[in-house]
Amino acid sequence: MKERILLFLIVIGLTVFIYVFQSYTTWGLGLFVCLMAIYSIFSSIATKVKTRKELKNPKPKNENYKPFVSILIPAHNEDSVITSTVETVFNMTYPNYEVIVIDDRSTDNTASVIKDLEKKYQGRLVALIRNKDAFPGKSAVLNDALKIAKGEAILVFDADATMDPDFLTNLVYELEPKDVGAVQARKVVRNKDVNILTRCQNNEMTMDTYCQVSRDAVKGAVELRGNGELIKREALEDIGGWNNYTITDDLDMSTRLHIKGWDVRFCKDTIVYEEGIMYLFPLYRQRRRWLEGTIRRYLEYFGDIFTSKKMSLRVKLDLIAYISEFIMPAWFIIEIFILLAKIILKDAPTYILMSSLIMGCIIGIGFMLAGRYALRKYDKLNRIEALIQSIVTSAYLLLIWFPLVLFIGTKILFMKKDMNWGKTAHGLVRHEHAIQRAKEKIKQAKEELKKLLKM
Repeated sequence: MKERILLFLIVIGLTVFIYVFQSYTTWGLGLFVCLMAIYSIFSSIATKVKTRKELKNPKPKNENYKPFVSILIPAHNEDSVITSTVETVFNMTYPNYEVIVIDDRSTDNTASVIKDLEKKYQGRLVALIRNKDAFPGKSAVLNDALKIAKGEAILVFDADATMDPDFLTNLVYELEPKDVGAVQARKVVRNKDVNILTRCQNNEMTMDTYCQVSRDAVKGAVELRGNGELIKREALEDIGGWNNYTITDDLDMSTRLHIKGWDVRFCKDTIVYEEGIMYLFPLYRQRRRWLEGTIRRYLEYFGDIFTSKKMSLRVKLDLIAYISEFIMPAWFIIEIFILLAKIILKDAPTYILMSSLIMGCIIGIGFMLAGRYALRKYDKLNRIEALIQSIVTSAYLLLIWFPLVLFIGTKILFMKKDMNWGKTAHGLVRHEHAIQRAKEKIKQAKEELKKLLKM
């Protein structure tokens, strides 16, 4: 109810402001954009300064810092991928860890597969099978696993995750400082070349890497991303574990860690690979959950963000700058609706739309250029390819996020909150690869048979 009331007040307040000061809102939106551009330039400079400093004076790594790590892998209907993920985890070279795989009320063979894995990796893997009437949501799953976890640090992987053998060895160094509560690895889509959707999702993650690196450089509000997050147990206990009543466990935890004064770091050189979604409807479903969780956590912790004495000023300013990414689309949408209404009622000339549309184009071009820079820097694309990909991805983000902002705003205001995990189907890529390999083997067998017949 608090979230609903606060969002209602924000929407009404913004609408009244835009309606009353219609002649000046374009200038206000322009000022808004300028402030965001200044912040972006500042964070880019900070990133370059940090990079140069680390090149000149590399940060020493404490080889003796090897905390015992509990690796948690929640799984819901993941029988097609969970075995491969667990095998990849056990290929890691880090010497000091346990694995807990949790079946969350699956309706397929996930539970039996996990039990077989427990037998195979006896003493190193624990299978936790949740009851069918257990509290729903990924946060509740992780909290159940935390009760039996022995680690000084907790590493969370999605059921479709893959990583290099030195993943944990590299990531754990970032967790050592006393003020660091968690570290997030960079996420990359491993099936990015399947179609335009998977390519755009990877580009989206590359842009997120650019933002996270910048936020890390200014000691801002770096966020956890669920897959490949390493959390200090002390920090987890300080905030009371995961929030069972959130639909985005990672974003909610990030904000609560910052409120409590914990630093969250981002490790761009340590990568966790995951499957991109190949079809539009499941993609919308996933992004809808992400956006709803993002907006709800800001509404829920709005007061705590501004009143926290442990949160640094830099983190607060960074959070405000990030929140503006959601205010700006709302501002733009409300302004366009008001202008259209005035034009239809013949209360204003058609040309008044032009200034708002021009400002929207400027925002879009700025975003596209930032995306191009990120793709050049982190995915090593050439100039032309980076430009093409940034244009396509900008269009993709516009088509995905703008409709969702309207839908989620309406849902929070008028619909009941649900705790659906919003699970994404995994394993499609591996099935397709298996089919392709089978076809190649059949083709190879036919060629060999032809050779034998000719002999």
